[in-house]
Amino acid sequence: MLRFIRDWFDDNAREVKKLQREIDKINALEAGLTGLADQELQNMTIVFRDRLERGEDLNNLLPEAFALVREASRRVLGMRHFDVQLIGGMVLHQGRIAEMKTGEGKTLVATLPVYLNALTGQGVHVVTVNDYLARRDSEWMGHIYKFLGLSVGLIVHGLDQYERKTAYGSDITYGTNNEFGFDYLRDNMAVHPEHLAQRQLNYAIVDEVDSILIDEARTPLIISGQADKATDHYYTFAKLVPRLTVEKDYTVDEKAHTVALTEEGVAHAEKLLGVGNLFDDSNMQLNHYLNQALKAHALMKKDRDYVVKEGQVIIVDEFTGRLMFGRRYSDGLHQSIEAKEGVHIERESQTLATITFQNYFRMYNKLAGMTGTAATEEEEFRKIYGLDVVVVPTNKDNIRKDMPDVVYKTENAKFNAAVEDIAARHANGQPILVGTISIEKSEVLSAMLKRKGVPHQVLNAKFHEKEAEIVAQAGRFGAVTIATNMAGRGTDILLGGNPEFLSQAEIRSKGLSLEEQKQECAEILEKYRRLTEEERNRVLDLGGLHIMGTERHESRRIDNQLRGRGGRQGDPGSSQFFSSLEDDLMRLFGAENISGLMDKLGLEEDVPIEHVLITKSIETAQKRVESRNFDARKHVLQYDDVMNQQRELIYKQRREVLAGENMQENVRQMIEKVVDNVLNVYAAEGVYQEEWDLAGLLEQAEQLFLPDHNLTVGELEDRGKKDLRDFILEKALDIYNAKEAELGYETMRELERVVILKIVDEKWMDHLDAMDQLREGVGLRAYGQKDPLVEYKFEGYEMFQNMIDSIQEDVVRYVYRVVLVQPPEQKAVQVTENRYEDGPKQPVRKEDKVGRNDQCPCGSGKKYKKCCGRGK
Repeated sequence: MLRFIRDWFDDNAREVKKLQREIDKINALEAGLTGLADQELQNMTIVFRDRLERGEDLNNLLPEAFALVREASRRVLGMRHFDVQLIGGMVLHQGRIAEMKTGEGKTLVATLPVYLNALTGQGVHVVTVNDYLARRDSEWMGHIYKFLGLSVGLIVHGLDQYERKTAYGSDITYGTNNEFGFDYLRDNMAVHPEHLAQRQLNYAIVDEVDSILIDEARTPLIISGQADKATDHYYTFAKLVPRLTVEKDYTVDEKAHTVALTEEGVAHAEKLLGVGNLFDDSNMQLNHYLNQALKAHALMKKDRDYVVKEGQVIIVDEFTGRLMFGRRYSDGLHQSIEAKEGVHIERESQTLATITFQNYFRMYNKLAGMTGTAATEEEEFRKIYGLDVVVVPTNKDNIRKDMPDVVYKTENAKFNAAVEDIAARHANGQPILVGTISIEKSEVLSAMLKRKGVPHQVLNAKFHEKEAEIVAQAGRFGAVTIATNMAGRGTDILLGGNPEFLSQAEIRSKGLSLEEQKQECAEILEKYRRLTEEERNRVLDLGGLHIMGTERHESRRIDNQLRGRGGRQGDPGSSQFFSSLEDDLMRLFGAENISGLMDKLGLEEDVPIEHVLITKSIETAQKRVESRNFDARKHVLQYDDVMNQQRELIYKQRREVLAGENMQENVRQMIEKVVDNVLNVYAAEGVYQEEWDLAGLLEQAEQLFLPDHNLTVGELEDRGKKDLRDFILEKALDIYNAKEAELGYETMRELERVVILKIVDEKWMDHLDAMDQLREGVGLRAYGQKDPLVEYKFEGYEMFQNMIDSIQEDVVRYVYRVVLVQPPEQKAVQVTENRYEDGPKQPVRKEDKVGRNDQCPCGSGKKYKKCCGRGK
């Protein structure tokens, strides 16, 4: 009775119970499918598609489709979906987030809604956190889809245009969040329809949804090109900043991640730079260099925020500990760090296209996600993405023992205690997974274990293939594994070890041929199955895998991800966190009261404290940081929402041009609009006719839409406003029609299409740059009691309208003046993406290149640098 009452008030329990009815239907179909031949199963895909074409709803097909996928998986992979996995599949099909604990088989769960939704032929995207998982899952689960007659594509870094288009044209496409986002941006920079890769964004399932839609959502995707800015100043300021004194010349706020000059510091800096007023308009650039150099010096720490590798500064992902090749800090901060470390400084970049993950994924008609940890962030998922979270029950009860935190006074005492605990457990043979929050801390711990003589593996910032091998064996007897965060590893830790990985490693080491592999593979695999089964029994007797956290992360979710690596599928296990008052989280957000308590109790630094106050303080600190991070992401999104409205309009119109729509009517409307704008300036309403500037009107008209005209002021003087407008417009359209007759109808349409695309791209890039600058400066409006976001919206709208007017003017000018010439020789122009990849950045796009002092090929008569090459 008590359980019934509890479930009645538990929304999640009610949802799960509701889905249970569908499971009964699916299970009832199983017996009828097991007796069918493979061909009969495969024919069901054709039947399902036919039923959909005749108007049947996807939800009606769900029980049959899920039952079919389960039977196909049993035959092809030897894996039969559990009932709880069917629940997860239904949650994903409904466009929600399925929270499923580690080891519950999320990869297999996705096959159910993926197959069902792929039947529509509109495409399904399965989004993973890295290329390794995308490739692995597309091959592994692809066996099921191909068996049932569906095509599977893979989007990873390094594909050419044809390969990308083919992959997106498949029924099901696996790929990373970065690749999908960058392909969207690249499609909206394309100059020919055949260069488009993506189809309409129909349905996406995001694996590790919290990592992708929350952790990575603070950084927008950016495609950029090099800007012509000197880099020498960065070295100058990197030498100057160490001469300033912290607290005296500048203050550091680690909580807010900001650094600010004091009055005394401003005076000192002005003296060192030899300038009178650092905040004078003429010195604003110097002020910018100084602020970025201060941030690089005081806030950005080597081996925590970045590493220096082969002469390059490479960012470290704070959530996974992986190196983020190709991604750079913006606004000159990366250059300042490069100067600080004394490596080669790359040029600053100009944004060509940008979008946040929030706004990209909200474009899908239906979005779903799966992860082991989402419930703590449900409010953000609901507010930003309209997604709610359903916690799916585990297949077997979780019996992992989660022990209370142990808190020490100093970091040194904490690490000493952790090493002693690791050594004691290792001596018994219990496998231990140790979580750290940075590369620096993992190396400190590794060095201490080496001195203690404890053999171990360190997992940080290595390639994903290597990660999988290390993680897969972390459950072996006596294994000690140090890992910098555990999000998105994609590999279960099997107690006793993973026989498949072990056998594959031996096969590779022997260098066997394919034929020899077939002969020996089964024997080798069987050998390791016996070995791992024996080790599994020994590990079970020792209590399973022990999880040790050496520091609390700022997010409870990341801590839960680490804990979740133990106790999978009903295995025994244990977990415990070691903390100290010197840890960043405690030091910045919650140590004051605890420190006072420890001092009052007179505790030595190597004596741990366990108290309810400690636990509450840690949880309160984490909640405060989570709330602050949510506000930061919401802040990014609020500003990007302004840009998003503009982006959608520009990209929509650009797609229409790219699709080959007839632009003749659009260009005629632009001519009318430009004529009206010119008349409003030189023959404005409310100004007496005799005061109109008709000479200025004709001069401006010649620049825009009446090239080489022979009109005189006398021909315009006696005309009223409407008559004057009709007369000017008629002359403009006569010239336009004559040009069309000269070039031919088809050539004129192609010319209009090329001109519009060129002008829109150029103006949009300038607009992105201007909006960046507006956003940087608009925060100061708060001092004037104005809401910066409201000011940004208002001024951003004005700037957008001005850009539209400028586009129309330039399109009209170019259409009237452009002449056809031989295309110049093409040269590669490097375009950079702030991608998160396990490899070096690559040039991704080629553009035409003309000498800066050459005559512009558009026919304007100007030098290239003063016309189309302006700003390049």
